[in-house]
Amino acid sequence: MPLFREWSSDPFSLAAIWEIGEPEDFFTARTGILSDIRSEKRRLEHLAGRFLLKHLKEDFPLLHIQPDEHDKPRLHNNQYFFSISHSYPFVAAVVSPYVECGIDIQVWHPRMRQLKHKFLSPEEQSLFGEDEQLLTIAWCAKEAAYKWQGRRGVEFIDHLQIQKIKEMPPEFDIALFLKLNEPHAIINLKSFANQHFAFSVVENSKQNYFP
Repeated sequence: MPLFREWSSDPFSLAAIWEIGEPEDFFTARTGILSDIRSEKRRLEHLAGRFLLKHLKEDFPLLHIQPDEHDKPRLHNNQYFFSISHSYPFVAAVVSPYVECGIDIQVWHPRMRQLKHKFLSPEEQSLFGEDEQLLTIAWCAKEAAYKWQGRRGVEFIDHLQIQKIKEMPPEFDIALFLKLNEPHAIINLKSFANQHFAFSVVENSKQNYFP
């Protein structure tokens, strides 16, 4: 079982990272799901993500996942909140019975410097410079925040603004301003980087809200 990591991402949530090394039937047998996704790699990622939810919560009703009005995957009555991310061969998931979830994982991308202007404001770019590791962490943080927020019409530069980053390699703490929320909110994310990937997960605790 290539379980890369499993931990309590905050007092309310469980998270895990899995490295896909199994054939497709390993995941179909354990999830009861047959996927019609045409790409074999995408199909494996999809099935592994569902498998990881079941790994974290044995009673997770995988077959009841449905998109809400914002296309955010949910369960009826929010029996569990959850978030999944995949960047082959890694899959990450976080589950909570109590609070919204957001997680993102990204294997190293050789063009992150060229892409930074698409998701970081000039002020944010000054925080991360030209460091591809930090830029990838910034991308993961915004993706995780976007999933946590779970609504349409979000612009990464305008509405998900990174306020600060505290570097404690291999871990990083990020404070991010959700400008689209009413009232506005600041959330905190825990990020991590190693030789394979970067990931970020929202840390649910006491949130700071202000008009």
